[in-house]
Amino acid sequence: MRKGLFISFEGGEGAGKSTQIALLEDALKQQSVNVLRTREPGGTPEAEKLRALFVDPDMGDWSVMEQALLITTARAHHLRTLILPYLERGGVVLCDRFIDSTRVYQGYAGGLGDEVIRDLHTHYAYNCWPDMTFLLDIAPKQGLQRVGHRGGEAATQRFEGYDLPFHQNLREGFLSCAEQEKQRFHILDATESPEDLHKKILHTVEEYERG
Repeated sequence: MRKGLFISFEGGEGAGKSTQIALLEDALKQQSVNVLRTREPGGTPEAEKLRALFVDPDMGDWSVMEQALLITTARAHHLRTLILPYLERGGVVLCDRFIDSTRVYQGYAGGLGDEVIRDLHTHYAYNCWPDMTFLLDIAPKQGLQRVGHRGGEAATQRFEGYDLPFHQNLREGFLSCAEQEKQRFHILDATESPEDLHKKILHTVEEYERG
């Protein structure tokens, strides 16, 4: 039985997930909590190789189904070799994107549908779901402006090229996931200051741990 705490962070481009994960990681380590910070797609050397195939626009044209299969394969390895063993030892895992991003990017906006993504996850990725998910919500136009200011890796470059309606669909998809699973999701206004967001996130995690 899983003993640790699995927390994922979701949101559109430029929502500030990386900043909040880093702040939460530091805060938990100061409390002597064993914390693993990871990301998807990727997280292990093998999964990072699949990430490179998926995120780099120069690495070929992948259909939406092929994207979902690549991500699920990477996720299965990520879970088997890193996340699940860490949770079984009682640690806290902080993951930058997880299953909900696949549900939204390939399922909702990509047109595969939620059932297809859930079936892949159930049968090939251990049906492992986060205990808590923080959704950093931001208007797509504002999020893309943030990404443009900071530059970024190919992971964002692939999706920056999509039109604004696509990113609006992403936001709708994330909010739809949150509406379906209100107990797991915590929606936060990503336009608030990083300090205020961090306080809210840390408080929510500590409240969860206290039961």
